[in-house]
Amino acid sequence: MTVSNSRWRARAALVALIFAAGAAGTTRAQLQIEVTSGVTDPIPIAIVPFAGGVPSDQNAGADVASVVQHDLESSGRFRPMPRDQMRATPSQAKDVVLADWRASGNDYVVVGRVSALADGQLAVDFQLLNALNSEQLANQRFTGPPSAMRDAAHRVSDVIYQKILGVRGAFATRIAYVAVEGDPPQQHFQLVIADADGANAHVVLDSRQPVMSPAWSPDGNWLAYVSFEDKRSTLYVQQVRTGARQLVSARAGINGAPAWSPDGHMLALTLSGSDGNPEIYTLDLSDQRLTRLTDDPSINTEPVWAPDGRSIYFTSDRGGGPQIYQIGTTPGDRPKRITFEGTYNARPRISPDGTQLATVSLEQGNYCIAIQDLASGTVRVLSHGPLDNAPSFAPNGAMLIYSGTEHGQVVLKRVSVDGLTSQRLASSQADVRDPVWGPFLHP
Repeated sequence: MTVSNSRWRARAALVALIFAAGAAGTTRAQLQIEVTSGVTDPIPIAIVPFAGGVPSDQNAGADVASVVQHDLESSGRFRPMPRDQMRATPSQAKDVVLADWRASGNDYVVVGRVSALADGQLAVDFQLLNALNSEQLANQRFTGPPSAMRDAAHRVSDVIYQKILGVRGAFATRIAYVAVEGDPPQQHFQLVIADADGANAHVVLDSRQPVMSPAWSPDGNWLAYVSFEDKRSTLYVQQVRTGARQLVSARAGINGAPAWSPDGHMLALTLSGSDGNPEIYTLDLSDQRLTRLTDDPSINTEPVWAPDGRSIYFTSDRGGGPQIYQIGTTPGDRPKRITFEGTYNARPRISPDGTQLATVSLEQGNYCIAIQDLASGTVRVLSHGPLDNAPSFAPNGAMLIYSGTEHGQVVLKRVSVDGLTSQRLASSQADVRDPVWGPFLHP
């Protein structure tokens, strides 16, 4: 299956508005994560229930060990021991008989305790032990208010993931996405922020008009997005904590596909202007100064910054079909084509280390998520379609989140960059689309 140039033009003209596709409150589009595939030999680990010492009402109902177990299991890399098979529940490393846990088939053991501090804060202390060589790999404490116990649990998971796999964990991060309920023309749109596992979802924008293309600022304090609340496409930036927002572009024609610069001072965006042809610009948020980067009769859209801030990747049909190009941020720079495999490559996203390019690619008639090594040009297809869309890298570069269609519903999915593990995050009440993974929140 190939996509004709005319079809691409019709489709790409809407990319920045649809395909790239404030009241606060709890959303109805809560996500449930389900592992759909994992490594063939996951690491066996025992996460022993953490000891208490805190009244349950203070602990806000958070079972820290349960959250840690869910995090590690959902990664597809670990196989936690069922609690009902544990013969002991130690809470300190000195009480752990590693030989017993090793005999039960565990390579690692996690023990811990949640306790109250004098200032009303809670402390989570934990140890990670290697049952194979008796080494203590971690002994750390995280503190915070009772409401932050889920975050503390995710931070525990991050440490365990990094100590065992050598890759920084991304459990204590957030995602943003758009939830859509109803059928046209009575659709209802919500811009939602949630923990990386889909929990703690809350609405930051509620609208009867389309909301699209959310993008996190590098510090995680702001979201940029496209809104149609004024019956035309406009770009806003909104502070996550307060909900305060600012209109940054309401120019004639398309205002779409915002992407933050690595320093957080600028946006790359798609504007069509009065002539109707989409082009790539940068916008300085301090003084509204626009700089045009592309000037071509082809369609140019979906910009994303390289991590060093010196260039921008974007989608263009200047070669006869949609492919990914790279252009410097200095006016007059000439674009360079990046993708050559296949007839359709769009929606570029760059890994945090700048070595890999994720795209939506056409593979045997299906729109799939693919990843290209920028040094070698090697391409790996990570998903199966048929309508996968909007890839976004985790801040550790180990996974991608994207949207896909299942049984007529749009759901969120995650896949590791090696293609070995995948998960599904679905809502029973709404389509969920346009996901974007936020940055690390902790040092």
